[in-house]
Amino acid sequence: DNAVAESFFKTIKVEWIYNHKISNQEQAQISIFEWIDCWYNRKRRHSALEYKTIDEFNEININFNNAV
Repeated sequence: DNAVAESFFKTIKVEWIYNHKISNQEQAQISIFEWIDCWYNRKRRHSALEYKTIDEFNEININFNNAV
């Protein structure tokens, strides 16, 4: 099932690509990377992760695994 991937691509299109003018492939790669790294992973909350950011979720898992 690829529902998670489809949801991600819908989100990036609606929240970023449709709202920004991108003139070439290099600019698109940089812009999309920055959106994913700076916004999607660090600030955007995800319902599948109990409304935590990806970074918060990973930090909790790292701490949990180190404690075990």
